Amino acid sequence: MAILDPKADLLDYLRGAREAVVWKLDGLSEYDARRPLTPTGTNLLGLVKHLARGEFGYFGETFGRPSDAVPRWPEGEESWEAWALPTESRESIVDLYRRAWAHADATIEALPLDAVGRVPWWGDGGDVTLHQILVHMTAETQRHAGHADILRELIDGTVGLLPTTTNVPASDAATWTAHRDMVERYAREAASR
Repeated sequence: MAILDPKADLLDYLRGAREAVVWKLDGLSEYDARRPLTPTGTNLLGLVKHLARGEFGYFGETFGRPSDAVPRWPEGEESWEAWALPTESRESIVDLYRRAWAHADATIEALPLDAVGRVPWWGDGGDVTLHQILVHMTAETQRHAGHADILRELIDGTVGLLPTTTNVPASDAATWTAHRDMVERYAREAASR
């Protein structure tokens, strides 16, 4: 029986989530990549930007390895950074995210899982290990990958984990419409009881 490498396993899950998030941008117009689809403004390109800033922070500043690549947010802007300025291209944000991956991966490679860091924005509970941050950032990325799944489906109906692994049963539009109608019917039935 082969002995597994816990760090490699964690990094593999993080890498898979990263790729899923970026794939959700493929083939979209600039507008669709940026447009807010929830009352809080959640949008696909903004999720990528948010995750890039998160990786730079959690795998950089937390472990005393800051990066000069982290962009400054406009002065006076107090809202959540999960949106793109008109002057920021999709390519520049995806490139920023890929640079965050490289920076994070270098930290992960350089440090043992029990390396101690400090997350300054967590206040008194900020002392962490690399293991905790790997789990945290994987969970955070997977969470936003789920948001991206829903946003992309709302935009053009594209579903699935990756282009080569859809993880969704193959069906045509009529089958999905019938399925959705059934779920709606059952929801109404349950609500009327």
